[in-house]
Amino acid sequence: MRDFRFGFNLFDIGSRGELAGRCRRAEDYGYDVALVPDHLGSPAPFPTMVAVAEACGRLRVGTLVLNAPFWNPHLLAREVATADRLTCGRLELGLGAGHMKWEYDAAGIGWEPFGARASRLAETVAELGRLFRAGGYEQRRALDEHFGLAALTPVQRTGFGGSGPPLLVGGTGDTVLRTAAAHADIVGIAGAYQVRGAPPGTFRLGTAEEAAGRVLFVREHAGDRVREIEWNLLVQHVAVTGDRRAEAGRLHAAQLGDLGVEEILDTPFVLIGTEAEIAEQLRERRDRFGFSYITVHSPFMDVLGPVIARLR
Repeated sequence: MRDFRFGFNLFDIGSRGELAGRCRRAEDYGYDVALVPDHLGSPAPFPTMVAVAEACGRLRVGTLVLNAPFWNPHLLAREVATADRLTCGRLELGLGAGHMKWEYDAAGIGWEPFGARASRLAETVAELGRLFRAGGYEQRRALDEHFGLAALTPVQRTGFGGSGPPLLVGGTGDTVLRTAAAHADIVGIAGAYQVRGAPPGTFRLGTAEEAAGRVLFVREHAGDRVREIEWNLLVQHVAVTGDRRAEAGRLHAAQLGDLGVEEILDTPFVLIGTEAEIAEQLRERRDRFGFSYITVHSPFMDVLGPVIARLR
């Protein structure tokens, strides 16, 4: 059984000093990873990760997750290798297929059906691995040798078949999770599910049964690799309270009408209770689903922070 790791998603930055202070506070709580999503209106992932690593001596940094269709694999490989070097080998690369159509429209990037986006993710993973293994471009070798330049490659050699940083693949769809099963060091199970028949970006919260089904799907496709996989859970809501049922009822009425109160209390994507109860929920969900790498959105970083000491 894996030890717990904890991460938090950064959706905003006030200033360099504010970001540094927030991340140092997270480090003091015991968080292991500061993560940056890939959304328009949110901070740019790579400079944010470098700034966090400069401010903190221990925190790893990562993306949760990059929208693969936003990125040319060659340009992404350059970003990854540069950031891995500037963070002293603390980078974790998370990739996904993308899900917010309005962002593609705003950026002038063609929106494709899910299957095509999932295939693009698989192609990106394969191409990144090839580029990392190549150790640089043949067209650059004469120039590099003449000036004594080192090829730009990642520092880490743990992911991508021993040629790059750890790879996290996150999502819920079969094609994405097949890619995760075949290649990812970390498999991320997201809690937000696209509502069938609704416009892209219309989500509902997943149930415990759905989470278990997605974990089982990856296990069945991973073969012998399953023993190497770390399981990431992106928690959507955290509330410290002495009345779990009342908070679940409030969530049902205000935000999660698709789920009943019992389903809200049971889903791994929500943590409700006293600090001791939340710690026990995380232990139970590690035993039940395998989730040992727990991520929360930044508004809940301080809420979950005191729980972490109970799980070390």
